[in-house]
Amino acid sequence: MSTELTYPCSLSLDVPFPDARLANVALQALRVDKELSALVQKELSAVDSTLKVRYKATTNRMLRVAVNSFFDSLALVLEVMEQLDVDVIEARKAEEETG
Repeated sequence: MSTELTYPCSLSLDVPFPDARLANVALQALRVDKELSALVQKELSAVDSTLKVRYKATTNRMLRVAVNSFFDSLALVLEVMEQLDVDVIEARKAEEETG
C-alpha cells in the first residue's frame, strides 16, 4: 500500500499584469508564503506579464481554502502596488487624464 498522496483536485489561474516587472514583483511577494498543509501543493511562475498559479489538493475543500487564502494575499499585493508602485500610479494618472 502506497503512502504517497494523490491530488485529484486542481485549479490553474492566469493573472495578467500591465507589464512583466509587476508580474515578477507579485511572484516574489507571493512565493514566500508556503502552503501550511501537505494536502495542498502550489506552483507559481511568471511568464511575460502573466502570473501563473497552479493549485493541487487532495479534496475540494482543501483546494477552496487554499485558493481563498491566495486571493486574499493577491488582493493585498495588488492594493500595495496601486498605492506605492510608481509605474502603477503614473499609469492610473495617465488613464484619468485621457478618460
